[in-house]
Amino acid sequence: MFSQKIMNLAIDIGNTRTKLGIFNQSNLSKVMTFENTKEISITEIVSRFDSETSELKAIISSTIEIPTYLFNEFEKINQHLILDADTKLPFQNKYATKDTLGKDRLALIAAAQAQFPNQNNLVIGCGTCITFNFINEKNEFLGGSIHPGLKMRFKAMHTFTGKLPLVELENHAEMIGNDTKSNLLAGGIYGASKEIDGMISDYLVKFPQMNTIITGGDADLLVSTLKNKIFAFPNFTLIGLNHILNYNA
Repeated sequence: MFSQKIMNLAIDIGNTRTKLGIFNQSNLSKVMTFENTKEISITEIVSRFDSETSELKAIISSTIEIPTYLFNEFEKINQHLILDADTKLPFQNKYATKDTLGKDRLALIAAAQAQFPNQNNLVIGCGTCITFNFINEKNEFLGGSIHPGLKMRFKAMHTFTGKLPLVELENHAEMIGNDTKSNLLAGGIYGASKEIDGMISDYLVKFPQMNTIITGGDADLLVSTLKNKIFAFPNFTLIGLNHILNYNA
């Protein structure tokens, strides 16, 4: 149960999965993950937690079209927010093409701004794509870069060659593989980690005082192979969505 009378609900819809976070204002209390093929009942979920709640606020972010059933249920919440290019943000967005900017990247930057305000922050999101997202000490989001994610790298090597198999991600890869599968894992995981390390090092040349944060579904597979000092945060997107929600309250 919540000690205070306010509950925040953050929903992040990705390409294949939806993550839902329950917050007691700014404190993340519960995280639930659903396959996108499964229908989610917001009413049922909230009913488990709201016996002492007098106010419910909610935010939703989606990389795909929001399912109609979920959109209709979401709109029944009095204080609800759908993250888009026009949403008021707790930082200055200097991205040139705001309409094409992924909402997950906005959430990651918002989380960094909440955790480390008025500091240089590089947030690396490891999902379908690996994204680098930089906010400076003036709380200005300058942009970053987009790189192929791990599964995308394995799929590309399979698709654009005649004989290389499609391998599944594993929790460990040897630097020197001794068969085709382990060679592919080494190339995908070690290649991505060295790419990330190189990018971090280049950022540090320009911004010596900088926090580096890594998050996302594949972060755990990469963090152990990185040499640079980083902070690993799970559920960073949900934390950022909640920060945006509170900022708009």
